[in-house]
Amino acid sequence: MTKCAICGCELNSKGVYGTDTIDGRSHVSKHHYVAKRFFSPSASHKGKPREPIFKEDPWSLEDKTAEYCYDCHEELLHNPVFLPIDVNRFAKLVKLRKLSETEKTASRKKLAGRIQLLHKVLELGIEKLLEIEEHK
Repeated sequence: MTKCAICGCELNSKGVYGTDTIDGRSHVSKHHYVAKRFFSPSASHKGKPREPIFKEDPWSLEDKTAEYCYDCHEELLHNPVFLPIDVNRFAKLVKLRKLSETEKTASRKKLAGRIQLLHKVLELGIEKLLEIEEHK
């Protein structure tokens, strides 16, 4: 049986996705590692298509997915918790990396940089916490 890439629960296709039942909460769902809209115009976006944020995938994961349960996919990945102190510290990093914008321009290069920076923050934080946990 397939397991959730994060919590490891057994995934299923029974029940209704997202219902407040064990089957609904453990229902299988695919999630792209890197959002498709970062590379090409979104099919769901109405109006003039937007320019892609990345011309090339900095992580070489375009179109790659993993399978998750509803809880990890919808509640954890789609709704991360950013406290005011987190946002303030990240904003400081953005400024230090010269990725801030006082006015928007046609370029999305700084947005791409902020996306990559946020991933780096997660990567380094996870590495540090793993190091701490593995040495307990």
